[in-house]
Amino acid sequence: MKSLKELEAIRDRMRQTVNTRESDSNTIRVVVGMATCGISAGARPVLNAIVEELARENVAGVQVTQTGCIGICQYEPVVEVYEPGKEKVTYVKMTPEKAIRMVHHHLMDGEPVEEYTIGSLTK
Repeated sequence: MKSLKELEAIRDRMRQTVNTRESDSNTIRVVVGMATCGISAGARPVLNAIVEELARENVAGVQVTQTGCIGICQYEPVVEVYEPGKEKVTYVKMTPEKAIRMVHHHLMDGEPVEEYTIGSLTK
């Protein structure tokens, strides 16, 4: 670190990351499957892309967490979005690029990206 200002900038960036992991009753929850199968399929970069894009766009009211096995290993990386009063949306075979699109369309604009959901595999 070179200055107090640089330290404050790091603190502010990290505070936003922490805020995306805290919740209340109106919070949208985003859960990324981070079991061994998810991690080996690329879940960590997906998780990072979601957190970073939410911070970059200054999106509030979204809690990002990780979980273990979701149970659909063949579709990893898996991301589930829980919105109060709505059905869960399960995104499958996610990439960082897909995750960024999901942040913009689903989390910011309220429109799930249907072609990335598990429902698209059964159509």
